[in-house]
Amino acid sequence: MAAVTVRRPHPVAVLAFDGVQLLDVTGPAEVFTTANDHGADYRVSVATPGGADVRTSAGVRIGADLAAADLPARLGTLVVPGSPDWRGAVADTRLVGLVSALAGRAARTASVCAGAFLLAEGGLLDGRRAATHWEFAADLAARYPRVAVEADPVFVRDGTVFTSAGVTAGIDLALALVEADHGAEVARAVARRLVVFMARPAGQSQFSARLAPREARHPALRRVMDTVGADPAAGHDLAALARTAGISPRHLSRLFRAETGMSPGRYVESIRLEAAQALLAAGNDPVDTVAEQAGFGSAETMRRTFQQVLGVAPTAYRARFRSTSTA
Repeated sequence: MAAVTVRRPHPVAVLAFDGVQLLDVTGPAEVFTTANDHGADYRVSVATPGGADVRTSAGVRIGADLAAADLPARLGTLVVPGSPDWRGAVADTRLVGLVSALAGRAARTASVCAGAFLLAEGGLLDGRRAATHWEFAADLAARYPRVAVEADPVFVRDGTVFTSAGVTAGIDLALALVEADHGAEVARAVARRLVVFMARPAGQSQFSARLAPREARHPALRRVMDTVGADPAAGHDLAALARTAGISPRHLSRLFRAETGMSPGRYVESIRLEAAQALLAAGNDPVDTVAEQAGFGSAETMRRTFQQVLGVAPTAYRARFRSTSTA
């Protein structure tokens, strides 16, 4: 990431509001304040619209340092956290206006998770690439068609606007900002102190169901999807699927692309991938057996699919998602 010119001291405003997600606020704040132990000079303030304490979505109250109106005239970084109730947040015209006004005073603006909706509602993401939590990516893209939503990255930079994925991704983003300001050595020191990845080994796709298509409207397509889902390991080539649907292979391909945005083959692969993920997380069968049960045919084919789609190997996926135990 190219360096960003920062002032010393560097004012960081984290905007909190009723219903905000707690870790969206505290995660970035912890990164910036920890960086101060390694030579940075971030002046972190939690600001609320009226200066009063707010209650987070977790029910925990956050104390405000000051009202947003009392923030410095120029900000180094504005952090806009999100709320699980993003619809309620964007319906608050005062909050949206405040975000837009503060962004105009900041050298750079960063959102965490559903905070991207507040930026988008204020027009701050028009014509820009953006990230948000994988569960909200489709909603963000549908509601704000002028935003180029990217579902997989943990965070995205477009000019002086930074957007990040869900919850803990705010820590990843804040680390990247620290690195841009003070170099990789300081960012690594912060990551070590907080016991987090300096950079995650893969994107959001390892957590998400981003390949799952919308529910099909056409009955023939629903029939095909049900058949594949019931037995992912069966022979589901295009001809066999077309016979199940009772339509021509060409017509089936058109239907798949129109209603799911993917080819029949890609859909079958996504179902097999989902089956393999479940088998790896829940069972003890060897990778070869999982590959056969999920319909990949060989462990190597399954490994390639995992790497291409999820960014991790099957064995790494099992280790990462099977248990939190280190024993």
